[in-house]
Amino acid sequence: MSKVHIVTDSALRLPTAVSEGVSDAEVAKRLGITIVPLTVRIGGEEFKDGIDLDHEELLLRMARERVRPQIVGPTMNDFRRVYGRLTRRTDQIISLHSSGGLSLVTREAERATRGFMGRYDILVVDSETLSLGLGILAESAARLADESMPIGAIVRHVRGMLRHIYVSLTADTLDYLEHSGLISATQAILGTMLDNKPSLALERGRIIPMEKVIGRDDAIGKLADFANEFPHIEKMAILQSTSYATEETEMLRADVEVTAADGEFPVLLYGPLLASHVGPDALALIVYEGFGGR
Repeated sequence: MSKVHIVTDSALRLPTAVSEGVSDAEVAKRLGITIVPLTVRIGGEEFKDGIDLDHEELLLRMARERVRPQIVGPTMNDFRRVYGRLTRRTDQIISLHSSGGLSLVTREAERATRGFMGRYDILVVDSETLSLGLGILAESAARLADESMPIGAIVRHVRGMLRHIYVSLTADTLDYLEHSGLISATQAILGTMLDNKPSLALERGRIIPMEKVIGRDDAIGKLADFANEFPHIEKMAILQSTSYATEETEMLRADVEVTAADGEFPVLLYGPLLASHVGPDALALIVYEGFGGR
């Protein structure tokens, strides 16, 4: 029986890449992870995430032009090609992807496996998360595969881990939330007039409005309160629209009283998948509490 191979998509950030300050592609190659790029449509053009699409430039363009990116791939045929190439050297693949509640990527991966049934074990897992959360899962799965853990045991382990990953977020403007169906047109208009900033959470892979807060400072306070509820945190990160720490970032860091076990609290750009739902000015906190959590 050959070693299990891990396939994922470019909506992730690998924790080792973040801590070492290198690209996800470099760490993925080291760990034997295949990253399939998202295909992002902006207007009439399509871009391959991580290849010809810069996240910071996309977010700046969204803020300036209010363009709405759409995630249109990888498609079933894209995954078929990836699986076909990998099955020349393995008969076991875990295809672990960004939240199926935010795009069709997981569904397309599942459709692609049908042509391989009976000959290969290809298990598709919806991570119900993205960014560092997906990266934590993918990296853990790859390390377990390197230890020759059976494919079923790896999947069970990953599914246990994903229940301990949490994302809380807020957005400054409401038109993207309205377009995504997260709030109504009336809520968007009134919220803009009253300067209401929504408190949101990623639950079971879907963005859920939690409550309204008034003003950005209050919204940041809600994010800090979210983090401070955890008695133990293995990893956490801020997701935002710039690659550098802002005044808001420092305010959030100062208000978060708990410290991650690894001692890190990085600032990460969020990518087109999250941007397509919440726009170019969101601020999020992602937490992995580990199995020692609640």
